[in-house]
Amino acid sequence: MTPEQIHDSPYSWLRLLLTLSIATIANAGMWAVVVIMPAVEAEFGAGRALASLPYTLTMVGFAVGNYLVGRLVDRFGITRSLIGAALVSALAYGLAILSPGIWALSLAHLLLGLGAAVGFGPLMADISHWFLRRRGLAVALVASGNYLSGAIWPVALAGLLADAGWRAVYMVLGALALAVLIPLALLLRRKVPEAAHSVAAASAQMKARSAGLSPRALQYLLGFAGICCCVAMSMPQVHIVAYCVGLGYGPAAGAEMLALMLLGGAVSRVVSGLVADRVGGVTTLLVGSILQCAALFFFLPYDGLVTLYMVSALFGLSQGGIVPSYALVVREYMPPKEAGARVGFVLMMTILGMALGGWMTGWIYDLSGSYQLAFVNGIVWNGMNIAIIVTLLARSRPRGPRSDLPRASDKGPVAA
Repeated sequence: MTPEQIHDSPYSWLRLLLTLSIATIANAGMWAVVVIMPAVEAEFGAGRALASLPYTLTMVGFAVGNYLVGRLVDRFGITRSLIGAALVSALAYGLAILSPGIWALSLAHLLLGLGAAVGFGPLMADISHWFLRRRGLAVALVASGNYLSGAIWPVALAGLLADAGWRAVYMVLGALALAVLIPLALLLRRKVPEAAHSVAAASAQMKARSAGLSPRALQYLLGFAGICCCVAMSMPQVHIVAYCVGLGYGPAAGAEMLALMLLGGAVSRVVSGLVADRVGGVTTLLVGSILQCAALFFFLPYDGLVTLYMVSALFGLSQGGIVPSYALVVREYMPPKEAGARVGFVLMMTILGMALGGWMTGWIYDLSGSYQLAFVNGIVWNGMNIAIIVTLLARSRPRGPRSDLPRASDKGPVAA
């Protein structure tokens, strides 16, 4: 098969559908901990900051896992990595069920984050090899699996949570990891031919020359920008359920707002992928960051039940395209054979920003007794992210991906 027959082929789209299904299941543990936070706080008598610790360690594990599993995908392929991650996730759910206290539960969630990580950056890196002209859309759809997971599972398992407790919820999720993820992983054994890698590498090399930045320098700059934007992003996503409980609306309303927020984010990710295929990842990243900052301002004056539903939807629609845009920038400017590790590193930094922001918001709440200062804190961090991306855009001036795609007859890339 020629590169033209491999990239954006019917098989590519079938693989995208399978990958999206896997991502929706693999990411479930990341969002389940958000919904059980009030129950954990009540059961273990913890303060809001301490009750946020399982989420924070989940995100730390998720962050490190994106980088480590990304390296494993580069070396061993996505199928073996997925099977290993499914086994780790099932083990983590089991340990969480047996946890006697908040610290043991938090350590179990560190392991859960490591397993769940395969459903994010590694899957995005893998699917990016199968697309060239529609890479932005493909990566955005896979990234949407994270939000679809957060929109589906908390609502679907809310009845079980109310009737049988959070441990029963984790038992179901552990069974799903074993019964569904492993068979789906076996369907992704096909590998990208070397000729397709060469065409993608040639495109990335041309873009790297226009940026004037080494892959390492760009990677670190994107990593710091990711921390800044995700500290801001974490405030509504992590604490919306607890916020609603504090306002007297109850956890069910908070779970619905989280689902609405994440569904909006999934829509935003798809739209951002279509936009990125035309204007490039950096410009799409800047637009998303500006929209997120604007949406955060609306949380300050509005705390009524109906308005919170509206603001949650607006926030999801505003920020959903940010994280996949980081993966697109990496793939546009860096060698494809390093995709797992490079994408994994940058997404690791975004997730560490989520972990830091989730804990920081709880800490600010404990100090002030209110979430108002936490929203202001998020806006400040978001402003720093915008400044970094504006600087990168002014320096690199990337071209749209359609204008400089190499032809099949072009020679392979020169080593970077």
